[in-house]
Amino acid sequence: MSSDLKSAIRKRCKKMEIPLVGVASVEQWKVPPYLPWMPEEFYPQSIYPEARSVIVIGLPVSLPVLETSPSIYYRELYNTVNALLDQYTYRLANFLNDSGHPSIFVPRDGYFGIKALLKNPIAFFSHRHAAFLAGLGNFGVNNMLLTPEFGPRVRFGSVFTTAELEPDRPLESQLCTRCMRCVKMCPANALDDRDYPLGLTDKKSCAEHSNELNRQGISPCGICIKVCPVGEDRRLYGRMDASIYSKRDRFPEGHRAWEHVRSYGGI
Repeated sequence: MSSDLKSAIRKRCKKMEIPLVGVASVEQWKVPPYLPWMPEEFYPQSIYPEARSVIVIGLPVSLPVLETSPSIYYRELYNTVNALLDQYTYRLANFLNDSGHPSIFVPRDGYFGIKALLKNPIAFFSHRHAAFLAGLGNFGVNNMLLTPEFGPRVRFGSVFTTAELEPDRPLESQLCTRCMRCVKMCPANALDDRDYPLGLTDKKSCAEHSNELNRQGISPCGICIKVCPVGEDRRLYGRMDASIYSKRDRFPEGHRAWEHVRSYGGI
C-alpha cells in the first residue's frame, strides 16, 4: 500500500511538472545526522503531531534570471516559484486527503517579510533540512542545500502526512566542492568557511543586507547560489565556468546584459 501511494504521489508530481520529490520519515528528525541539530520544537511532529511522513518537492530557480541579481527580474522569479510551491504542496495535501490520508501543506516562507527576519531570522520549519533527509541533496558552505540537478538554485516546499511512506535514502556523495566562491562574493560577509560543514551563517548580517535590498525593491540577494559551480543546470545554460561572475573579461556580454536588467525596476 505504501509503495502504491508513493508511486501515485510521484505520478501526481510529474503531472504538475515538479522535477524534484522526496520522502522522509518523521523519525529521521529524532536521529540527528550531524551536530548541531535543530531543537525538537522544529520537528514535523511538533507542528503536526499526527505526521508520519514528510513529502518534499523542489522547483528550480532559472540560472540566467538569477544571474541578474539583485534585480526586479530575480525578485519576480523568486515570488513566482514561492507561489507555485505553496499551490503545489496545497494540491498534494488535498490529493492525500481525498485518498484517506489526513495531510497539510507547509507554506514556503513561514514569516511576515524581512522585518520579521530582522527580529528573529528563523522560520517555524526548515524545508532545506527536510529536503536533506528526503535525499534531495546536501549542504554546502553557503548553508544552502545543493542538489545534483540544480545545485543550490532550487526552492523547496513540504507536505506533512499521516501516511507512512517508505523514506528515501539521504544522498551520500558530498556535492560541495569548497571552491569558496560563495564566501568570497557574499556582499554581507555572512559566510565563514571555518564553520563548514556545520552550515552556520551570520543570519543577522544576511537579513540586514536583504532588508536594504528590500528597501530598493530588488530583494532577495541570491549571490551565494548564483556563483555556486554545482548543478547540471550550469551545463544546460552553458555556464560551466563559474568564474564569469568575478572576471568580467570571461563573459563581457553577460555582464552588460545583467547590468542592463539591474538598471530598471528598482527604487
